[in-house]
Amino acid sequence: MWGRRILRFPFSLGQISPCRRHQSAVSQLRHILDGELESIRGAGTWKSERIITSKQGPHIQVEGRKGGILNFCANNYLGLSSHPEVIRAGLEALDQYGAGLSSVRFICGTQSIHKGLEKKIAHFHHREDAILYISCFDANAGVFEVLLGPEDSVLSDELNHASIIDGIRLCKANKYRYKHMDMEDLETKLKDAQKHRLRLIATDGVFSMDGDIAPLREICALAQQYNALVFVDECHATGFLGPNGRGTDELLGVMDQVTIVNSTLGKALGGSAGGYTTGPKALIDLLRQRSRPYLFSNTLPPAVVGCASKALDLLMESNAIAQSMAAKTQRFRTKMTASGFTIAGDSHPICPVMLGDARLASIIADDMLERGIYVIGFSYPVVPKGKARIRVQISAAHNDEDIDCCVDAFVQVGRKHGVVS
Repeated sequence: MWGRRILRFPFSLGQISPCRRHQSAVSQLRHILDGELESIRGAGTWKSERIITSKQGPHIQVEGRKGGILNFCANNYLGLSSHPEVIRAGLEALDQYGAGLSSVRFICGTQSIHKGLEKKIAHFHHREDAILYISCFDANAGVFEVLLGPEDSVLSDELNHASIIDGIRLCKANKYRYKHMDMEDLETKLKDAQKHRLRLIATDGVFSMDGDIAPLREICALAQQYNALVFVDECHATGFLGPNGRGTDELLGVMDQVTIVNSTLGKALGGSAGGYTTGPKALIDLLRQRSRPYLFSNTLPPAVVGCASKALDLLMESNAIAQSMAAKTQRFRTKMTASGFTIAGDSHPICPVMLGDARLASIIADDMLERGIYVIGFSYPVVPKGKARIRVQISAAHNDEDIDCCVDAFVQVGRKHGVVS
């Protein structure tokens, strides 16, 4: 018939060897991946990994660079990552308990050292019980699915950490997202959520990209008014916020109104790895029975547990280290603002130097390294498009000279690129 052609091939698809079909699929995949990678490079958001050849600390060695580099990029808030007592505790745990358990907790992966740290964490936070995870990302992935069902609701700040967002996605609860720290919007959504069995408000205590602190007093007041529970991720608060370093809920005086706290051992508390959930004992018991990241992930290595346990001991013995951070943070923020830079956030040691342009942030970070300062440019998808910044992080291990040196380098580089005059 007119307009109709029959295509004939000298072979059928069945005659193509499986090996050749596989090679074709791999070639197609490579083409797709190369395109994605090139688009990242083209947007100026490529994230290179610098190689550190020394211990974590305020002064580090970086591969390809001569001399010491001032580190203003780590979550080593209390400077405990390389504290001699923390290291010694890790070595002792390694010697006594071995490198690892080769198992998950409920099979044959629970040692006395794990139970001891869980008890210590619960005591530190004034909660009934605690459960350890391999990371706080896993803790956030494990709690919402267990706690909330289709008859419940969860209300999440729009700028919550990716791990909270992913954890909420896994659960079957009705999901609400309220505008960042907007209590009017939260209240509107709480009113709508009254039709559900449980209502859980989920928020970061400190939002890690901007360094702003959640209005927990107001959140807890709304929770009481609308019969809701409060969940707080304290990864960027545990160890140094509040009179005793217990976090945002202690800082704002609402410890007894926050139901669940998730946090990390990988920042202020030794800087190694691991996370936890602490709260009502019944919840912790249920997590041990049903939380998938807990049930299907290997146990936290004993050396990590030993380091974190010693870090907690040091913190509970004295809060002098944490208190020293306030003055250092204020020194940096004041000097940078006076020099013409825009610094986001509150009085938190996270000090985002706002630049806007992703490529500019990357170039300035490279120029800072040339001047002996280790910082990293943050851009999409880590932060929203148009809000690129360099996130400077102050540590208790920095001294005033370190901070002034960092500010001087920013001023030199900022003038070079027309950011400040």
